[in-house]
Amino acid sequence: MGIVPNLTSDQLQFFHSHGYLVIESFATPDEIHAMRNRMEHLLHGFDCSTSSVFSTVNQQQSTDDYFLQSAENISFFFEEKAFGEDGNLKQEKELSINKVGHALHEFDPVFKSFSDSEKFSGLLLSLGYKRPIAIQSMYIFKQPGIGGEVVPHQDNSFLYTEPTTCTGLWLALEDANTTNGCLWAIPGSHKNGLVRRFLRGDKGVYFDQPSPTYNKKDFVPIEVKAGSLVVIHGDVIHQSFENQSPKSRHAYSLHVVDTEGCVWAQDNWIRRKVQPEPLYES
Repeated sequence: MGIVPNLTSDQLQFFHSHGYLVIESFATPDEIHAMRNRMEHLLHGFDCSTSSVFSTVNQQQSTDDYFLQSAENISFFFEEKAFGEDGNLKQEKELSINKVGHALHEFDPVFKSFSDSEKFSGLLLSLGYKRPIAIQSMYIFKQPGIGGEVVPHQDNSFLYTEPTTCTGLWLALEDANTTNGCLWAIPGSHKNGLVRRFLRGDKGVYFDQPSPTYNKKDFVPIEVKAGSLVVIHGDVIHQSFENQSPKSRHAYSLHVVDTEGCVWAQDNWIRRKVQPEPLYES
């Protein structure tokens, strides 16, 4: 196989204790430049009429057919606050997009090359993955002034396997801090298990339980420099606040699940026609 585990015992201990881990300088400046340039090219070429609005607060209202079909293509989603009362964009489309997803890792050569790299595979091997697949990817913009809040959630709610195996890999393409909407998490919250699931049924998508109320004092900010990777346990509670600053907070997010020793839930929102190729098989 040739893939070597690349997390230290101290890193693994921190991850299992806190439910997240920061790896500084995971991406090189050249890799960051390549992904940002590629996204600039994709944005320049896309047609605003073939897109959708994504709510980071009420995701049950964000799941039209365009969203549901995005699991196997590259789709564009606007910020809720991007449009004026007349229905037109308040500013250029490049400053109005919330995210691009959910298969950049599969269909774009630049993002695929980075997502398939051995450093990702080595990280996943360290975490015990046997036959991992990248199930979704997103380029998140967190636009200046309008970048929406992402409410507290767990990744396993949306990408459920039995038993649960989802891990989020969140790469900062710009410095992320409390001013421009960095991640926040409740350390150790993954030990309490999964709270609720996001299901897809005949009448659309829905949560099977209401959201719990969390104490804001329990969250800690995860401020990172560009190039840092935040590894997020699928059960850890995390969020980000609205970006009210004049600076964006670009990030590339990849979510993986295992396909060995577990079963992908058929009532997940992602229903693929073609199954992804594994990153490796151990």
